[in-house]
Amino acid sequence: MDLSDARTLARALSDLVQDAHRRLEEGRETPELVARVTGHLGCDLKHVVSVVESFPTWEHVNLQRGAEAYLAARTPAAEWFGIAGQGREHNEVIDMLAGAARGWERFEPGAVDYATAAVGPALTTEVISLGLVLTRSPGGVPVVVGLRGPQEHGRPHCQVVVLAPDRQSATATRDEIERLMRADDVYQGQVLSFTWSEHRGNDLVTFLPRPDLAAEQVVLPDGVLDVIERHIAGIAERADRLRAHGQHLKRGLLLHGPPGTGKTHTVRYLMGRMRQCTVIVMTGTAIRYVSQAAGLARRLQPAMVVLEDVDLVARDRSYTEDGNPLLFALLDAMDGVGADADVTFVLTTNRADVLERALADRPGRVDLAVEIPKPDAAGRAALLRLYARDLRLEADLEPVVARTEGATASFFKELLRRAVLSALDDGGDAPVLTDGHVGRALEEMLAERESLTRALLGSGEHAPGDEDETGGPVFGPGFAAGSSFSSSFHIDVGGP
Repeated sequence: MDLSDARTLARALSDLVQDAHRRLEEGRETPELVARVTGHLGCDLKHVVSVVESFPTWEHVNLQRGAEAYLAARTPAAEWFGIAGQGREHNEVIDMLAGAARGWERFEPGAVDYATAAVGPALTTEVISLGLVLTRSPGGVPVVVGLRGPQEHGRPHCQVVVLAPDRQSATATRDEIERLMRADDVYQGQVLSFTWSEHRGNDLVTFLPRPDLAAEQVVLPDGVLDVIERHIAGIAERADRLRAHGQHLKRGLLLHGPPGTGKTHTVRYLMGRMRQCTVIVMTGTAIRYVSQAAGLARRLQPAMVVLEDVDLVARDRSYTEDGNPLLFALLDAMDGVGADADVTFVLTTNRADVLERALADRPGRVDLAVEIPKPDAAGRAALLRLYARDLRLEADLEPVVARTEGATASFFKELLRRAVLSALDDGGDAPVLTDGHVGRALEEMLAERESLTRALLGSGEHAPGDEDETGGPVFGPGFAAGSSFSSSFHIDVGGP
């Protein structure tokens, strides 16, 4: 066979195969899944436009709420349906339709896949993990809306998928769903925590209960809490009037001092005090998500971003050769929130000395720095009364106050618990705390074997009231003889 004959045979075989394929296509019924979608859209699958928008995993519940609101306004009787078939968790919706249409894969209508998502500290709801619904665009054109949650081995995001006969209808539908999800944001006014999932390596948002603390439960030097409240809550309460007078709303508060003195307790009071404020709490490695948290705070303002123990990441740039990426992210996030945004950054640290000057001193980042010191005698007495308020107390607390100079709030909280345990050991369901119970607990905590416990409670290396080799009292790191609760704190207010 010469070359010409070979070419003729090849063309004939090709035509035969194409004709056979065409006849098979003409004889094959359109799969039910494809027919349901294209029948609603009124066009062939090859003309269907697919628009996909991805969101972080923690936006899944908001996406669900946005889609539900969209359907309620346009097609309230519409029902969701799922996709059945092997490999559906790995394929895009439009790819599954194409595979079913060509007979490559067997995808068909099935049950909707659901997942559970939190909507509050103790509340959950069902969200669609994979499902489609037939509806109409804002302009009345038939469209298909799909929701997809994060897949086990896929990327950590959720998606809204819109299939339409034209791009304008698809994008208009997507935009309206996103508008509705923002209008009814489940995170608005909540207390949230950014955490990190070791399994997925992505950022997750967790709901926390809002603390409920009265002002008298916060033991600080006279006037300090008033200054903090005026700077944080006072600005929030006058936000509209301040804006009207051209004043900025973004503010930064730094609470610094030894461990266990009440910095976190003060923050918890502010969280409960500002009940309409969205609070985002970040600790440890979660601070790597400070940019996302700042964006969320800007969207959900009035908002407060709490960064605890910020000295663990915000060290001076000289500590490393290439600088500190987390520090840069923190500074960028604080700078990135507009001055007119009602957003507060609250930072706590045990080591203000290692914070970079740009973070601690420069206006626009932190404009109020408050030291929370260890309490003096009056403060120690107030703490003892605070932690003993719900107990039957017959003990004389003055000797305890006298022997606990340099102790922290955490120390007294543990002291009262041990006293209660001692009373319970003596019998009775409603223990009465006597001098013996409190005294035994105090002696135990002041014993040499408890020195590490005292350090972990923030009360220094030595027992409160111990003497050093010179005969002077030892108060722990950073405290000299004669220092007091009223004299060892200061408030720094940064200028504009």
